[in-house]
Amino acid sequence: SASGPVIKDKMNKTFSSRRLEVVSICPSVGELKERWPALFTEAQIIEEFRRITTVSLVETFMLKLDEYTPGLLQLMRAKGGAAGSKMRPLLDTLNDTQSIEKKRDVVICCLISYLGERREDLFHDCQECEDYTDDMMKVIVIHNIMAEEDPSDVFIVIEGNQVMEGCGSRTKACVLLMGLIYALNLEYPKELKNTFDTFQKLFLQLDGAKLLNKVHSLKNKLMQCTHISPLVPRGSFVQT
Repeated sequence: SASGPVIKDKMNKTFSSRRLEVVSICPSVGELKERWPALFTEAQIIEEFRRITTVSLVETFMLKLDEYTPGLLQLMRAKGGAAGSKMRPLLDTLNDTQSIEKKRDVVICCLISYLGERREDLFHDCQECEDYTDDMMKVIVIHNIMAEEDPSDVFIVIEGNQVMEGCGSRTKACVLLMGLIYALNLEYPKELKNTFDTFQKLFLQLDGAKLLNKVHSLKNKLMQCTHISPLVPRGSFVQT
């Protein structure tokens, strides 16, 4: 829109005072939404994340997720126990005709289970808008009974406030939620600490030196996966 550059310029100029307010006063999300409504748009979440970290939020996350996906799928398919049982039905839905968005969503859902955390602590799937005023941090996924495949809406709730709607997919919602967590200086939900640590350190490449134990173990296993570690695929130099 025509107002885009104007808003961007204003948000750039007010960044340091806004950052001071967010970090030192810690206003509620409701108050911040009133004070800085532009901060709760996709464009400005991406910009604010770049101002704070210099990292390109969506591109970096998606690129690293896609890069790690072959290795992640290899590890997920080999996983036994309760986590393996939870992941199997989702992994079985993967096929060649599936869109990249659906594949990413499956990988994200399985990643949570793989790390021993609960999908329902992040995603609330429902058929119509339910009461979310008690939700501290959730991605609400609305399914329209008439439309079998895609969710009809995916939105983010923080501190009982709907802060971002029209996310389109679970993965995109997770990316924007990471942006909001940085922009609003929020803490990760404790029950999803490994999932968010993976989002931050593996997919966004931020503070990668300090990994939680489970995430460290995951990273090491990914490095051993044939798809990621060698720059040249095995068997490329076949002697004739």
